[in-house]
Amino acid sequence: MYFAALLARTEDGWEASDTELDDVETLSDLADLAREASPDEDTVLVLIEQEDSWFGVVRVDGEDDPRIYVSDAAAAARSAYGELLLTDELLGREPGADDGPDLDALDLDGTEDGESEDGDEEEGAAADAVPHSPVGDSEILDDLGIGEKELRALDADDALNSIAEALGASEVLETVR
Repeated sequence: MYFAALLARTEDGWEASDTELDDVETLSDLADLAREASPDEDTVLVLIEQEDSWFGVVRVDGEDDPRIYVSDAAAAARSAYGELLLTDELLGREPGADDGPDLDALDLDGTEDGESEDGDEEEGAAADAVPHSPVGDSEILDDLGIGEKELRALDADDALNSIAEALGASEVLETVR
């Protein structure tokens, strides 16, 4: 179970709307959805919470690239919605790198260099592992009153409410919950 909401900053304060992510396939789609919520190109926050195990914040300011923060990358990686947020860049991987093995570099019979491939596979798996820690822009909400330290200290089961409260948007968020 997940919850997703858009918080759009307007001249009258924050406006909230719940959103379904079923038709969103890429981060670009998510950013476009956020931009549609604010015709004046104001700040829009996409808040996503997955079963109290992780939360994510995507910030879209006008036509700027989205900024992302995910509280637990490993937990998010097990979720279709988390996978939207966990870009190669966010995880420190080479963008567009092929996830599969390089067929030209494989030792298919294990006899050429006399070593088993087990060590190589473990090293590759460790390099591709997703960390059980926050990833992304931990200063995403600094100018809105939530510093890096506060953001990292948030508990996944109440993070979105805490963020909304700090923004002065808890009542509008509660209306879409």
